[in-house]
Amino acid sequence: MKKKLLALLLTTVFAVSGILSGCGSQSKKLVVGASPTPHAEILKEIQSVLKDKGYELEIKEFTDFVQPNLALQDKTLDANYFQHKPYMENFNEENNTQLVSAAEIHYEPLGIYPGKVKSLDAIPEGATIAVPNDTTNEARALLLLETAGLIKVNPDSGLKATVKDITENPKNIKIKELEAAQLARTLPDVDVAVINGNYALQAGFNVATDALAKEESDSVAAKTYANILAIREGDENREDIKALVDALKSEKVKKFIEEKYKGAVVPLF
Repeated sequence: MKKKLLALLLTTVFAVSGILSGCGSQSKKLVVGASPTPHAEILKEIQSVLKDKGYELEIKEFTDFVQPNLALQDKTLDANYFQHKPYMENFNEENNTQLVSAAEIHYEPLGIYPGKVKSLDAIPEGATIAVPNDTTNEARALLLLETAGLIKVNPDSGLKATVKDITENPKNIKIKELEAAQLARTLPDVDVAVINGNYALQAGFNVATDALAKEESDSVAAKTYANILAIREGDENREDIKALVDALKSEKVKKFIEEKYKGAVVPLF
């Protein structure tokens, strides 16, 4: 009887030990929200890197600019990667969220893409130009249209410019404000559209080859609108977040971005 009890005890001890050992070797899960292109594509490049460090990276794709921030705030996500800092800060103000930037990863130049009109010189009197309707990206779009010589914007409005800040409009251009995700689809119905980098890529466009004009690397926008990895305030020192940042800012990711996107996405590290 004693031998049977001892054998049973040893079996139980080894079983528990195996379970604990197995638990210790399991990867910790990181859930990150992202736009499909290029953000989710970039994240997929680091899944194996994080796995080697003991982290399982789950990528949840979003096709809008609102839900990934709400999901991050309510802790459905550990981080998200789709936006620039001015958009996040404006979102915080409007939605009482507490999101911060963990790192700047890349920059996506905004571009003017041809719709009915195939060159800027051919834009007619009374033309319709579609632009993003969110605060920060609309300002970028208007400043790009100004750089292209189509309108003039009140210099005091800066990166908060809206259509109300247009001071000169010699061709009486009609500005059509639309959700950023819808802009590429409107090209057949407008003369030109100003489209965000990620949505242009999703539509099969490359700003370096397809845009009639784009934000240049020395523009105010290029220095302001870096795409960031966003996290909740207070999570800055989490080891898994640090591992995620290190992986995103690796030479592997830099090479991937440069080779795949050919100037449509520019690494900032």
